[in-house]
Amino acid sequence: MSEKSSTKKQNILGGAMVLVIATAIVKVIGAVYKIPLRNVIGVLGSGYYDSAYSIYTAVYGISMAGLPVAISAIVSKNTALGKYRDVKQVLKITFPLFLLLGVLGTGAILLASYPYANFIVKNPNTIYSVLAIAPSIFFCCVMSTYRGYYEGLNNMYPTAISQVIESVGKLVFGLALSYGVVWYAEAQIAATGSVFGQVIETQADKSIIYAMSSAGAILGVTLGTALATLYTFLRHKIKKDGISKDMLINSPLASPKKDTLKDLVKIALPTAMSSLVLNITNFIDTSMIQSRLEDIVESGYDVIMGLYGEPITASGTPLEEIHTFLFGAYGMTNDFRNLIPTLVMTLGVSAIPVISGAIAKKDYKTVNSSVNTVFRITMLISLPAGAGFFVLSEPILGILYGGDGDISNGIAIAAPILALYGLMMAILALSSPLTNILQAIGRADVPVKALLLGCVFKIGLNYILIGIPQVNLKGAVFGTAAFYLICIIYNYIVLRKETGVKLDIKSVFVKPLISAVVCGIAAFGSFRLLSQFLTFNEGSRLSGQSLSCLLAIGIAVIAYGICALLTKTLVKDDILMLPKGEKIAKILEKYKLIG
Repeated sequence: MSEKSSTKKQNILGGAMVLVIATAIVKVIGAVYKIPLRNVIGVLGSGYYDSAYSIYTAVYGISMAGLPVAISAIVSKNTALGKYRDVKQVLKITFPLFLLLGVLGTGAILLASYPYANFIVKNPNTIYSVLAIAPSIFFCCVMSTYRGYYEGLNNMYPTAISQVIESVGKLVFGLALSYGVVWYAEAQIAATGSVFGQVIETQADKSIIYAMSSAGAILGVTLGTALATLYTFLRHKIKKDGISKDMLINSPLASPKKDTLKDLVKIALPTAMSSLVLNITNFIDTSMIQSRLEDIVESGYDVIMGLYGEPITASGTPLEEIHTFLFGAYGMTNDFRNLIPTLVMTLGVSAIPVISGAIAKKDYKTVNSSVNTVFRITMLISLPAGAGFFVLSEPILGILYGGDGDISNGIAIAAPILALYGLMMAILALSSPLTNILQAIGRADVPVKALLLGCVFKIGLNYILIGIPQVNLKGAVFGTAAFYLICIIYNYIVLRKETGVKLDIKSVFVKPLISAVVCGIAAFGSFRLLSQFLTFNEGSRLSGQSLSCLLAIGIAVIAYGICALLTKTLVKDDILMLPKGEKIAKILEKYKLIG
C-alpha cells in the first residue's frame, strides 16, 4: 500500500476515533440517564417515551432530507480540489434552508401529535411527550448545518463536542424534570388524592403520572439539543473554519450558486428519498408493532399471559395498556441494539470526505483500501459485541434495569429480544457505513432502491410474525434483520460494480468471526462459573450476578484480544491509528501477530 493510501486510511480511522470517543462518552452519559429514568417512568412510561421518539426520528429524518451528507460530500470534494470559495458558498446557501426545514419539521410534529397519539399508537397519554420533543427538530436542523460542514472539512471535533453537550443537557434537564414531576405528583396525591385533574385510587390510575414524567424527560432532550445548537453556532462565529484569506485568494472563483444547488440536490434528493423511506418504514414499524400487539392481546390473551403474565401482573398494568407495556419492554433493548451500529456509523461519516476526495482525484486504490478498512473495523466491533449480547442478554439488562423498580418487570420480556439482536448485530451495524460509502462515490440513489425493497419484506414479515401470539415481539426482530440484510446485499452489488472494490473475505469476515465465537464461549462459560460462587444481593442491581456479568465481559474481551492476535485479525494500518501506533505495530510485527 502506498504512503498516500495509508495516510488516507489513517484519516478515516482518526476521524472515526474522535467520533467513537464522543459516542462512547454519550453512551455512558445515556446509561447514567436511562437507568434512573426508566426506574422513575417504569415500563409503561418507557412506552410513552419510545413512542414519542419514534415520531421525532421519522420527522427529523424527513426534514433533514440528506442535506448534511450532501454538505459533507460537496465540501470535501471542493476542499480536495482547492476550491475554497465554493466551500464557503455551501454554508451560505444551506443555512437559511435548514432554518426553514426546522420550522416546518417542528410544525409537522405539533400538527400530527393528536392523531398520532389517539389513532396510531392508540394511547392519548403519549401526546404530552410528543409535544415536548417537537422543538428539537428546529434545533437539530440548525446544528446539522454546521456538523455537515465541518465533517466535510474532515474536522470531527464540532460534531463530537456538540454530541456530548447535547447528551449532558439531556441528562441534567431530563432527570431533573422527570423526578420533579413525580415529586410534585406524589405531593399532590398525598394532599388531595388527585393530580393533573385525575383522581388516583389504584395503580392503574397512575398512568398519567408516568405520561407526564416521560414528557419531562423528553423536554430535557429538547433543552439538550438547544444547548448543542448554541455551541455549534458560537464555535463557528468565534473559531471559524480554518480557511485562511490566502487560501481564498488563491482559490478559483466560486461556481454559480445554481450549480452548487444542483450538486446539493443531486446528492440530497436520493439521500432524502432514502431517509424518507427508512423513517416512514420505522414509523409504520412502531405503529404496526403496537397495533399488532393490541390485536394479539385481544385475540390471544391467554397465550400472552402464559408467556408474560407474571411481569404484566406485577406491574399492575390495566388490560387496555398491555400493548404499551410490551412495547415499553421491547424498547428496553433499543439502547443495546443501537449501541454498536451507532459506534460504527462514525466509520461511514469519517469515510465520506476521504472517499469523496479520492473519487474526485480518481484514486480508486484509496477507495478500495478505505472500503476494506470500514468493513473490517465494523466486523471487529460488531461480531464480538453481538456474541456478548447473545449469551449475556438477561444479566446485561439486569445491570441497568434490575432491582425493585417497576422497570425490572420488563427484563424477562426484553432478554430474548436482545439475544436475537445479538445474533444479528453485524447485519445491523454494516448497513449505515455502506450507505455512507455509496453517498461518497456519488451513488446516493442506490440506498433508496435497496430500502424500498427491504421495507416491503420488513412490513410484511412484521404484520405476519408479530400477529402470531407465540412469536409476538420476536417477529419485529426477524423483520428488522431481513430488512437490513436485503439492503446490504443490494448496496454491495452496486458498490462493487461502480468501483471494482474487492473485499478481503478472510481478513474482513472469517478471522473476526472466529475470534467472536471464542469471545462468546468465554463470556458464557465464565459467567456460568462465576455466578455459582457470587450469589450476594440477589434481585438487586448490585448483585453477584451483575458482578459475574461484568467479570465475564472482561474475560471475554481478553479472550477475544488474544484470539485476534493469534489469528492475525488485526492489520498494520489499523494499528497505526492508535496512540503510539507505530511502536505497537513494530512489536506485533516482531512476534508476527498482525496481518
